[in-house]
Amino acid sequence: MDLRELKEHAKTLEPALRIGKFGITPNVHNEVEKLLKKRKIAKIKILNNCPIVEIDEAISEILGKSNAVLVSKIGNVFTIYREKKN
Repeated sequence: MDLRELKEHAKTLEPALRIGKFGITPNVHNEVEKLLKKRKIAKIKILNNCPIVEIDEAISEILGKSNAVLVSKIGNVFTIYREKKN
């Protein structure tokens, strides 16, 4: 899939993971891994009560740990994609 197709697909998705008051914990990274292994694409929402001030920092941390790429970011909702690992 190219980026355009991924963006179109991302529009139809609901956030599968919400990051809240505890911020980005090891459990969040585990859930991101599970989602990417199962679906290859994951939509994530950062809630208002999240202690992370910069959403871009949160996205960078998640992308770095998961080896995924950013498909889209709208406000505090973003979508990431990773090809399946063999």
